[in-house]
Amino acid sequence: MIKIFPTIQIKELDAYTIENEPIASIDLMERASQALAKAISERWGAETPFTVFAGPGNNGGDALAVSRLLAEQGYRVEVYLFNTKGTLSPDCETNKERLARVSGIDFHEITTQFVPPVLTAEHVVVDGLFGSGLNKPLSGGFAAVVKYINSSPATVVAIDVPSGLMGEDNTYNIQANIIRADLTLSLQLPKLAFLFAENEPFVGEWQLLDIGLSEEAITEKETDFALTEHEDMASVLKPRGKFAHKGSFGRALLIAGSQGMAGASVLAARACLRSGVGLLTVHIPFCNNFIVQTAVPEAMTEIDINDVRFSCATDTDDYQAVGIGPGLGRAEDTEAALLDQIDSCQTPMIVDADALNLLGEHRSYIGRLPKGSILTPHPKELERLVGKCQNSYERLTKARELAKSAGVYIILKGAYSVIIAPSGKCWFNPTGNPGMATGGSGDVLTGVVLALLAQGYDAETAARMAAYVHGLAGDIACKKHGAMGMTAGDIVTCLPLAWRMLEEKL
Repeated sequence: MIKIFPTIQIKELDAYTIENEPIASIDLMERASQALAKAISERWGAETPFTVFAGPGNNGGDALAVSRLLAEQGYRVEVYLFNTKGTLSPDCETNKERLARVSGIDFHEITTQFVPPVLTAEHVVVDGLFGSGLNKPLSGGFAAVVKYINSSPATVVAIDVPSGLMGEDNTYNIQANIIRADLTLSLQLPKLAFLFAENEPFVGEWQLLDIGLSEEAITEKETDFALTEHEDMASVLKPRGKFAHKGSFGRALLIAGSQGMAGASVLAARACLRSGVGLLTVHIPFCNNFIVQTAVPEAMTEIDINDVRFSCATDTDDYQAVGIGPGLGRAEDTEAALLDQIDSCQTPMIVDADALNLLGEHRSYIGRLPKGSILTPHPKELERLVGKCQNSYERLTKARELAKSAGVYIILKGAYSVIIAPSGKCWFNPTGNPGMATGGSGDVLTGVVLALLAQGYDAETAARMAAYVHGLAGDIACKKHGAMGMTAGDIVTCLPLAWRMLEEKL
């Protein structure tokens, strides 16, 4: 698990490392700069011209140190240090002095007027203007520099965070005044802002660089945000006993499908069966019975009293988990049946798709869901439950409020799907790819969650593991078929290999 700290806490980690390693701050900066220079030199050869933009603070100090290290390796480096107020941070000042001792660097200290350099498509710009400590939008001359860099054809590498981007909330930021990096080299830990869709144009690809911040401090310091890793999920996967039987792995009920939407129930059912459930029953209208029995012969079916849709709540006492929503439709009797089902159910529920849309009209019912229930909305479905959101940060904030007030777990789907617990804890999921942006992918996820809950995994583990394996199966499918050509069915087909990778800790 990679912890994600607010930027103010990252400063505290720096300070703790300096005090307790112990190490001088200038030496910690040198260590970070060596990691940065190494990452850069692994991507670009010495024939590449570099133009470095350094600010007056420690981000600028990093940039000056990187300039020196690259020049010592034979790179052509042009440096612009912006010192418009005549004050540099102590470590930035030290690195300015060290840089002066290296020959062959084209160095410019900007105190008043800035004559911008020519930047071509062959150039790599290193952005070291401002780091993660920024708390207001860039303006004036620095905003002009950012706009100049963004208008150039050069490749841009940001040190730690693109200048102008704040580490968490950018609701009131000025987008035109944020560096648009192609690569962000983040020091030690990711920033929350990296995981939000609207920040991708600024962050680009991001890479974590280990700069040796105190592992003890990282372990001890609490945060509500983390990025799941493969070993986290492999370590909590339950081994199967030699004498286990189908009854050992739970009974699941899936309420899904309507006329013209049998595919949703098929995809969810197949995913559930490919994720280790012992027994699965699918509650469907009669019109879908032949399709489901043929497409998913391993599942049993239970027929609704209505021929074309879900219209009557069913008994759930014999099941360990209930999934509801894929392909249900939004008819009035389906709406009434959903509310009856929630009121009568004591078993944890996974609520998805049309069931979420119907709940948007009856928000009080979210709090009536059984303990350990999981909602799996995409952003638009979430907004029907919590109201309009300006951006991902507000969406996450409102989703956390909903999880806490209703006592439910939420898988907020998207790139870096986030699993939110009632406690406010959030785990971002690293697996998955744009090829999964296709109809039916969410139904597959519902099936995986349903299987894990039925097998006795707690809601937090079931949600995190389902999101991880669902994305991992999608990554396997993407390698096999490409992002354009893959379907939700391909994700199901690749689930067994994804599970084996966890089982064998591959």
